[in-house]
Order: sequence, then C-alpha cells, then structure tokens
Amino acid sequence: MKMPRIFRLSRLVMYIVVLSVLTVSCQAEPKPLVPDPGVVSFTFRAQFAEDFPGTLDMIKEMGITNIEFSNLFGQTAADVSAMLNERGMVCTSLGVGYNALMNQIDQVIADAKTLGARHVRLGALPRPDGVFDLELVQQAVVDFNRIGKTLDDHGLHFSYHNHGFEFAPHGESSLYHYMIEQTDPRYVSFELDTYWAMHAGYDPVDLLETYPDRFRLLHLKDLRKGVTGDYQTPSNRGNDVVLGTGQVDFPAVLRAAQDASVEFYYIEDETDGVVERVPLSREYIIGVR
Repeated sequence: MKMPRIFRLSRLVMYIVVLSVLTVSCQAEPKPLVPDPGVVSFTFRAQFAEDFPGTLDMIKEMGITNIEFSNLFGQTAADVSAMLNERGMVCTSLGVGYNALMNQIDQVIADAKTLGARHVRLGALPRPDGVFDLELVQQAVVDFNRIGKTLDDHGLHFSYHNHGFEFAPHGESSLYHYMIEQTDPRYVSFELDTYWAMHAGYDPVDLLETYPDRFRLLHLKDLRKGVTGDYQTPSNRGNDVVLGTGQVDFPAVLRAAQDASVEFYYIEDETDGVVERVPLSREYIIGVR
C-alpha cells in the first residue's frame, strides 16, 4: 500500500529537523585545540631512571602516547623504539647536546631515524663561565645553519629550545630575537618554552605571532602567579605549577600556535609531584577549546 503524500512529506520534514538538530549540536561542541598533548621525558626523569618500561606503561595509562626524549636513560635507540612500538607509542622529537650535534651528528641522525623522530632538538647552548653574549650567539647562528642543513638533508628538522638567558637585551629586543632573525628559516626552527619566555618577561603569544613560521615545537609549562622573573634569575622549581593555574594564558597560546607552524606540544613539569600533576595538566590542555 502506497503511503499518502502528506505522510511522506511529514517524514521528510522530520528527518530534516533531526539532521539540523544533530548538526547544530555538533557545532556547539568545539573540538579541543590540542586533543593529544605529548610529554617531555625530562618530566619523568626519576621514574625513567628507575624503571624505563614501567614508566612508559604509566605514561600510556595517563592517555599520553607521544614522547619527546631528551635522554635515553642508558637505553639504545633500537631498544626504546621497540618498547614504544609494543605500546603503540611514538617519539616525535629527540633532544641532544651541543657536543653531539657538533661532533657526532651521524649518530644523532641514526638515533633519530631509529626512534622515528622527525625533529632533533637542542636543549640549550653551553655558556662558558656563564657568559651569553653576541659573540657566542653569532657563532651559534653559523653552527645552527650548518647543523640544520645537515639534518634537513636527511629528512629531519632542527629546533633550538629556549631558557631564560637567551632573552638578554640586544638592541630593542633580545639575543633570542637576534638568533631567530639571523638563522636560516629553511634549516633552523625553535621550540618555545612558555614558562621560560614568561620568566624572562616575554609573552609567548607575542613570540608566536611575531614569528609564526619559526616555531615547530612547544613546551607547555606554567609559571606561578605573582612571580616576576627576568632573564638572569635562575628558575625555582617551586614556581612550576599545574597548567592552567599560573600566569600563562594557554587558550591564547594554543590559538596562536594553531595559526603558527607548531606541530607538536609537550607537557613539561620539573617538580617531584609529576605522577599526580601531569594528568591534571593534560586534562586542562585537552579542555581548551
């Protein structure tokens, strides 16, 4: 028996209404800006040193599968790669020292490729006698361009990670700005540490907006409210707080990072309470929309 036309139209209208409601509902619930933040191995340095595979299991249970390794804790790159693969985890960035980049770059390249990391990150420039000046930065620019070109030839990206000392005044800005502007953007990128930028008196949002094509990696770290730092003052780990409870405006940072070249985001926590704190920081970040 054929359904009357009026009922067919009514059913069509009903379908359209339901579809519209579902569409509006989906649009009303925006997705997290960063749904899967990673973590820096330095955060769990004490745990990795004691039980490497067990620490990987703990991190995976926290919902984190992406790790930036700045230390392999006595393991070989092949062993770490195997343990990650067993757990469905990845290493996207390998942190190494300046000496390794200058004198053992073939090994750095081999380790990064074994781990599956596309990024090689330098954590800090050595400062003989604690001095960080224009002459040192000018030499670093030459070295960074050469290192970056070599890594690029092997399909890898080179990034430099800031602390506070790089923001020593230079002209109308800082030596960090000079470093960014003088290095070759084809071969040198940067990993912005939000805590250290704030500690040195610079807004990470402004840095991301000023140099949108230069930052590929981001360290998510928060600075305790009320702390007034500068580029010379050493950090007090007690000023490292759970993300979202300090001075850093992470919604603004994440939005700026989305409009920049940032590929990976890593939670970093330098305190002793990381087992309890990292899940809280992760929950906060994935809640930013």
